[in-house]
Amino acid sequence: MKLPLYHVDAFTDRVFSGNPAAICPLNEWLDDQTMLAIAAENNLSETAFCVREGEQYGLRWFAPKSEVQLCGHATLATGFVVLNYLQPGAATITFQTCSGLLSVKQDGEFLAMDLPLIPARPCSPPPDLISGLNPAPRRVLESGKSVAERNYFVVYDNEDEVRSAKPDLRQLEKLHPAGVCITAPGRHSDFVSRYFAPSYGIPEDPVTGSTHCTLAPYWSERLGKKVLYGRQVSERGGDLIVEARGERVILKGKAVLYLEGALSL
Repeated sequence: MKLPLYHVDAFTDRVFSGNPAAICPLNEWLDDQTMLAIAAENNLSETAFCVREGEQYGLRWFAPKSEVQLCGHATLATGFVVLNYLQPGAATITFQTCSGLLSVKQDGEFLAMDLPLIPARPCSPPPDLISGLNPAPRRVLESGKSVAERNYFVVYDNEDEVRSAKPDLRQLEKLHPAGVCITAPGRHSDFVSRYFAPSYGIPEDPVTGSTHCTLAPYWSERLGKKVLYGRQVSERGGDLIVEARGERVILKGKAVLYLEGALSL
């Protein structure tokens, strides 16, 4: 059996940067173990599978070790594939996901995603988070309505602390299913961030759309700005324009095709 596969770099306008995602359009769903095995074989932070369902698409995301509840960069990449290769000329693509309806549309030179806003609240940091971070956390927030949706957000004073941070990934892995985002005001952007999810097989994610569903409202309130420019300062790096709108967040970014091929199963 041959299945189409697209490799797209998201939140960037050039290959070898941003966050790579594998996109696998299907005529019908594969079983979960096969999709997880494909994601592990691809060994990218996310592999997205989509199935056309009438005017919409079903969309699921798999990291190398498990399915995830929300993935921004793979949604952007899937929207890029649909708008450019599967339904060229379409105005807006709507995805049915476990996180509700998400959409992607062309907005000038950007792709614009409509995602749920995920607020954060102050929390007492668990011991594994404290021991897993260097430098030590100053302010810690948590997001998510349940343990399965939880992420920790650590706010530092400046960009240099975020860039130079050297977390103990073995300690952070014990926080599963939570990942850890570190953030601070940026020098040339409104804010910067990095994200670690070692329990999902993602030591450090290059660019994380889903964390910006929380970073957008946090930095918007703190900086008193409606539209912000975020920079994820991983080794590959990536750029996002973010705007909190009520209970939704608009994330804008670019994407570029690196590879088009087929899987043989």
